[in-house]
Amino acid sequence: MNIYKFILMFLTLLLLPVILMAQLPTAAQAMMGRDGGSVPVGLGATFIDGQTYYLVSFMPEVAFGQLGIGLDINLRFNTEGKLRPGDYSKFEDYLRLIRYVRWAQKGDPFYIRVGQLDYSYLGHGSIIYNYRNSASYDLRRTGIELDFNFEKLGFESVYSDVAGRGLLGLRGYAKPLKFTTLAKIPVVNNFEVGMTYARDLNQYADFSHNGTFTHIDSSRSGLSIYGFDFGLPIISYAAFKTTLYYDFAQIANYGHGSSIGINVSLSGMGILNIRGKYEYRMNGKNYIPAYFNALYEHDRFNYVTRLSKTDTLWQIAANHGYFGELVIAILNTFYIIADYQAPAEMRNQGILHAELQLPQVGGIVIRGAFDKTRIGRIFILDDNSILSAEIGYKPVRYLLVSMLYQRTFSNRNPDGSIRPDGSFIKQDRVEPKVSFIYDF
Repeated sequence: MNIYKFILMFLTLLLLPVILMAQLPTAAQAMMGRDGGSVPVGLGATFIDGQTYYLVSFMPEVAFGQLGIGLDINLRFNTEGKLRPGDYSKFEDYLRLIRYVRWAQKGDPFYIRVGQLDYSYLGHGSIIYNYRNSASYDLRRTGIELDFNFEKLGFESVYSDVAGRGLLGLRGYAKPLKFTTLAKIPVVNNFEVGMTYARDLNQYADFSHNGTFTHIDSSRSGLSIYGFDFGLPIISYAAFKTTLYYDFAQIANYGHGSSIGINVSLSGMGILNIRGKYEYRMNGKNYIPAYFNALYEHDRFNYVTRLSKTDTLWQIAANHGYFGELVIAILNTFYIIADYQAPAEMRNQGILHAELQLPQVGGIVIRGAFDKTRIGRIFILDDNSILSAEIGYKPVRYLLVSMLYQRTFSNRNPDGSIRPDGSFIKQDRVEPKVSFIYDF
């Protein structure tokens, strides 16, 4: 054993091996924002698919006023001292070192975010909602969100992959009564009309299944969804907002649906922030609401089953359903988010998303995230689910000893090569870690 390997192994045993701060994506934090930040640095070992890698990680996330920056630098060395195959084999891999850069928060007059997209949405979310452009560590992409929000009109946009053919979403909206003599009437003058267009430009977005084989419909180069919406803010104070809305969406060449809902948000000077949402959905046949969701990048096409997400559309009958969501943040230390959607008359078709970050008590850190579709037994970890969980301990302010478990699915082999049939394989990450953290 050479001295290089001995030092790495010694540090691993001394510090307790590795982990996170590989920020579990937190919708609550992404939605509500926060100033300050952390600069975690970790040394140790990580175990991926039964292989051992020594890890050096540097993942700062900072916010100065309107500017926010997050990095994700992970150097994984195998037992021979070489970088993990596939981690930095393409130009896009180096772009992914920058997890994101953002200016302001969604809903501000000007907002932009470049990098990994965590739980993106447009409008009230009937077409794009809680969308993530990175399904796993090996499937990270660089995307962009860009919004303009003026008093009388505005614009929202998202693009999932600046280096390839990804999901494009556009929404324009206006408050027409602001241009009339009714502009001075409270409440009514904030009536909003919006139009949304989203298209997945990926060539696998609209496969059709016919008998024993699957093929691309040559007449289509992607999948499009378009729609319109109406919104009426009933209460519009900085600390308390409530909006009634109606959405309609059409999946091109498939079905359409609509929803009626209410949004409520409450913010208490950074102490207590609450966001709630409930909507009743009227779904036509061949239609799925919030089609581009957290698991879309995984569900788009499965080479093993030879089925695509559009294949499932043909199996869906007209139905009514519901969607509920609750997000709570207390003192920027306790976060909980849970949302669930399901058709009212169908079994095992629910979709769950949940996140939790408990406040630190006695230096103990606990947080996790869970997504699952086709719910029957919701906590069964199958290929319809994504799980991240971390537990750690801070013996002193600037030191975190933690353990991360993450179950995702990747289209790469263990050596970093792309699987030739395009199929996904289970990818388990277990990372014990010691992180040095500077908070400010």
